[in-house]
Amino acid sequence: MAGGLLTDAEPPNYDLIKSWRSIVTLVVFVLANIVVLFPFHIPIPVPRWVYSTSLDCLSALRIIPPREPDEPENRARPGDHGSHISGKAPAYVIFNFPMNIVTAPLIADLFLLAIQAINGREVKEGTLGADHISPLDIMLFFISLAYIAISIDASGVIRFLAFKVLQWGGEVGHRLFFYLYAFWFALTSCVGNDPVILSGTAFLAYMTRVSSNIVHPRAWIYSQFAVANIASAILVSSNPTNLVLAGAFQIKFIEYTANMIVPVIVTGIVLFPFLLYIVFNNESLIPHSIKMHELPEEARTRKPVNPNIPHARGTAEEQEDAPGEQGKLLSLEEIVNPFLDRKGAMFGAILMAATLIAVLALNAATSSTGSQPVYYITLPAAVIMFLWDLAFGWIHRHETREIARKGREEVEQLRLERAMQEEKETRENAAHEQRSASSDGSLSTQTVQADGRATPRKPALQKTNPDDEITAASTNPEKPSLNGGHHEKNAETKTSQPQQRRERTTLTSLAKNAYRWSQETFPTATAVMSHLPFALVPFAFSMFVLVQALVTKGWVQIFALGWDAWVRKTGTIGAIGGMGFLSVILCNFSGTNIGTTILLSRVIQAWRVIHHFDHTPITERTFWATVYTMALGVNYGAFSTAFSASLAGLLWRDILSKKHIHVRRLDFARVNLPIIAIAMTVGCCVLIGEVWIMRGETPMDL
Repeated sequence: MAGGLLTDAEPPNYDLIKSWRSIVTLVVFVLANIVVLFPFHIPIPVPRWVYSTSLDCLSALRIIPPREPDEPENRARPGDHGSHISGKAPAYVIFNFPMNIVTAPLIADLFLLAIQAINGREVKEGTLGADHISPLDIMLFFISLAYIAISIDASGVIRFLAFKVLQWGGEVGHRLFFYLYAFWFALTSCVGNDPVILSGTAFLAYMTRVSSNIVHPRAWIYSQFAVANIASAILVSSNPTNLVLAGAFQIKFIEYTANMIVPVIVTGIVLFPFLLYIVFNNESLIPHSIKMHELPEEARTRKPVNPNIPHARGTAEEQEDAPGEQGKLLSLEEIVNPFLDRKGAMFGAILMAATLIAVLALNAATSSTGSQPVYYITLPAAVIMFLWDLAFGWIHRHETREIARKGREEVEQLRLERAMQEEKETRENAAHEQRSASSDGSLSTQTVQADGRATPRKPALQKTNPDDEITAASTNPEKPSLNGGHHEKNAETKTSQPQQRRERTTLTSLAKNAYRWSQETFPTATAVMSHLPFALVPFAFSMFVLVQALVTKGWVQIFALGWDAWVRKTGTIGAIGGMGFLSVILCNFSGTNIGTTILLSRVIQAWRVIHHFDHTPITERTFWATVYTMALGVNYGAFSTAFSASLAGLLWRDILSKKHIHVRRLDFARVNLPIIAIAMTVGCCVLIGEVWIMRGETPMDL
């Protein structure tokens, strides 16, 4: 039966928390999660001689290019320690060590190992697995399935379909808002929230920019983020939190979906009118009639290029963020003329469907054939998708390399023209100021002192030869010279050393060239690999180890004891309300929704152990109400008060920032609070009715 038996469970020992190592473990866990919520940098001063010697050694080993004496890091800078004399190199070089979602949990684990608060047991159980939670299997399953989903996204099919939805919605604002809302919901249900956030967020940023009467994109981007995380609760494969939960309680994938689909769909249905008529009921956010800029016919008929190819759009990539009509037209072209790799999209969709069906079949058959890791299916499928992307890239390598070469030349030419224009404006301004100062000095060559004696006055600025002005301006090595003749020789002299330095092969230059070659030869495969959530792997493993440390030090048993006292007083409805509140709140303060799922799963497991040894059964209704409420909370909790409530939130914020839409922490919390309140209230109410109909008061098998 789902949930498993506790035949190997040990009785809880509440005295474990009295040791100093146990107390330190809890403090370290809390501090690590605070750092995840509020990342920062630690400035580390390094003696300059150590820094210089290290760089010289790396250069001698041909890992990095040789340094130049006048490199910026060798000159004094304001704020550098020991920089007391202008131009003198500071005594120390400051390195800013990041304390963030990756480093903080890892350092916490290393610290606990150093003080022997944990040992190899916690590390093994936190990586290979314990109590039906297998982090290694979960990560392999999620990363491999994520490759297929992101590869489908890289084919351009999501942006293409979003454009079709935009056409169907037309200029009617409320209708378009509904169409996009339903589209994001349906798409997330199939491929998960990461591809939807990757492409959908950028699409909405472009769409709201090219509209003349959408004042702020708030309604569109927040609604998309919310609905993507709501719909991700339907399938186990859509979110790593669902994988952790299903593994912890041995829930069949099809059974999980059967219990979650009704609360999730009802939440999506009820939430929409609240968003449209209450939360975002403002004409400047969702106009009744949306007015879009018109795209010229030339741009409509232009063949779209693969955005995964570097510099594929040439100067358009540099100019689309520019203010005015030109930038808006380039953004509009991204929407109206999207790239679509039809063969790649079709192959990926078929492979994804076949993979999910096979996963469901394998998971459903585990009771009769024995437990088999589901990554046995997803990993080979991801390899097949990867080989397809490689083969497709190799077949079209000549075309993609030519596109990249032309685009790179256009970008370099644009940057050169901008630099020349800036230099010209600088020279003209300097000449104008010089003439003004000289003119002021020529009006009066003498001043009269207080006693009436005349004194020759010195000019404020010495007038120079115009040729000297040009020569002085052209000596800036960062800007090209506009003059011919002897200045060309000077420019050639200045560029000869950088060219010689670039010709020297180093490990760094080889890596850069290899990556650029990979981008130009295998654009889709390279883009997908760069978007895979690899940061999730060290974070998840570190959090598993930290939570396992809380288990072995007795803290999880204490938390479970508190939860048991709450449920005994409030019953099933109290369990749903309490777990809904806890799961959402802890997403913001317990290492994202993944860390929250790991911790709460262990707490519920310990809760069952308490009843097992007390010989007081938990009813099926109460137990499964608790589990599925947690599933709602850890998915919905992603859109609550902090970006770090989920990795999807961090990704969403970064994509918007690249599109020059900056969302502040307080705004994120303020806008999301009514949305999460409505979503959780609806979901929990539906779940109460569901467990009352589908579950009885039968005792759980403990």
